[in-house]
Amino acid sequence: MGEAAVAAHNVFVYGSLLSDDVVRVLLNRVPPSSAALLNHFHRFSIKGRVYPAILPVQNRHVSGRVLMGISDPELHILDEFEDVEYQRTRVEVSLLESSDKLQAHAYVWRNTSDPNLYGDWDFEEWKQVHKESFIKMTMGFMEELELPESKPIGATYESFYQQDDAEK
Repeated sequence: MGEAAVAAHNVFVYGSLLSDDVVRVLLNRVPPSSAALLNHFHRFSIKGRVYPAILPVQNRHVSGRVLMGISDPELHILDEFEDVEYQRTRVEVSLLESSDKLQAHAYVWRNTSDPNLYGDWDFEEWKQVHKESFIKMTMGFMEELELPESKPIGATYESFYQQDDAEK
């Protein structure tokens, strides 16, 4: 009985974290997950970014998956990764396999009137066009996170993609 109880969280993911490779870089594991729907939200593309944002929108839904058994330290890493542009919010999702409802955290875009949000974000396109470079950026973020003066993911993202563009 010497082990302390560890809180286990459910996290609904809908963008780059749908990729097991990105999750593995962040958490050093791929937790169990289940396909899920988040009702009354929409997944937008963000001008100048390769990752999406979700906001409440009536009569829409976002498909994704729920990462299960996320520990407190892992939740902290996800909070840092999602940065200040997102608000971790409690939501109810519907599991596709069983139609059961489940409480989970989701990262919701803070700026509800952001003019840079548009259209629909496409995971399949992201995998083909951006996944490889996004994984490299995520590795850089994790290296930065271990430093005492780590910079936020937004700064890591900006510097990585500016450097990436300069190399082309």
